[in-house]
Amino acid sequence: MIRLVYPLRRRAGMSRAEFQRYWREIHGPLVARHSTTLGILRYVQLHTLDDPINDQLAGSRGPMEPAYDGVAELWWTDRETLAGSFARAEGQAAGRELLEDERRFIDLPNSPLWLAYEYPQVNPSEDLLARPSGSLVKLFFCLRHPSRQTLDEAQLYWRTSHGPTIRGIAQGMRLRRYLQVHRFVDQLEGELRTARGTVVDPYTGHAEAWFDRFELAAVGNTPEGRQAMAIAVEDERKFIDFARSAIFIGKEHTFIDRR
Repeated sequence: MIRLVYPLRRRAGMSRAEFQRYWREIHGPLVARHSTTLGILRYVQLHTLDDPINDQLAGSRGPMEPAYDGVAELWWTDRETLAGSFARAEGQAAGRELLEDERRFIDLPNSPLWLAYEYPQVNPSEDLLARPSGSLVKLFFCLRHPSRQTLDEAQLYWRTSHGPTIRGIAQGMRLRRYLQVHRFVDQLEGELRTARGTVVDPYTGHAEAWFDRFELAAVGNTPEGRQAMAIAVEDERKFIDFARSAIFIGKEHTFIDRR
């Protein structure tokens, strides 16, 4: 599968609650209505929580970018299906309607997007979700690599060295599930960014992890948890530019799932 990752910042003058309400109640159903035309396999909204854990996560890594208000994630079976859906006249019409609605609540220039592939690391089960009614939360860590590294170099280290490191300390971190989602450069990304007037650079990719909210808050209170977090952050420094990255937790709202 191929994934479109779209971290969102709200339009000026909107509160986060107003933004998330419009996104969930108006835009989400609109995407669902066009999902067959656009060949969308899955569509999930991650709604950022106003939670002190966000500051704790960022604080352990020094100054970071502010959390996004949410992340739209859409899956297609493959690149050909994605490209073909927007090449047809009906797909183009659906895309224009969705973009027109995005302008009503999204700060488009400051909301980056990119295409990516998934690399499961811990518990690849796709049934685990941070539902609004449960205690699970999803951590979203969109990261950029340092200027001393190329995209390929950073992703190679992330995949082949950092991934095994996290798998080795997953129990100490109380980690329920962990995926790496790596950006790949494609002309489709450029077309989507141009249509939205995007000015923010895309990320190297993002890490996503699922935790029990209460276990995550307590990780730093145990020697095992503190050691695991210290190992994770120290290794992150080898391929992540923290000042140009963002980390936060949220809840998932699933609108489409045809897997």
